[in-house]
Amino acid sequence: MFDPVINSLPAFAGYFATALALLALFVALYLFVTPYNEMALIREGNTAAAVSLGGAMIGYALPIAVSVATSHNIASMVGWGVVACVVQLLAYIAARLLLPQIVHNIPLGKTASGIFLASLSLGTGILNAGCII
Repeated sequence: MFDPVINSLPAFAGYFATALALLALFVALYLFVTPYNEMALIREGNTAAAVSLGGAMIGYALPIAVSVATSHNIASMVGWGVVACVVQLLAYIAARLLLPQIVHNIPLGKTASGIFLASLSLGTGILNAGCII
């Protein structure tokens, strides 16, 4: 009964570890691209920073999940992970260029800006995930 699950555990572990590594790399790059320190802001209780970063993480995790489901090997999954990372970072950069005040609003804890960035990341992630073939 459990043989298929047990036999699939090595593949699961490989894909899961790779997905976690991709997510960690994305978060590091996202934190580098933003001009404020989300982690410090979150530690201080800044809801806007937490919502924004959380939305970016979920928005990136969605296409990673789809790439795991559709890829036949880890290399293909990593390739889609790189594409998803670039798309998410470009979405943030576009928001920053179109709404330059947003980089000041997040550190000030303006939740509307955090919700907007999270929604942008989620929408981008959903579209990105849907385009993975």
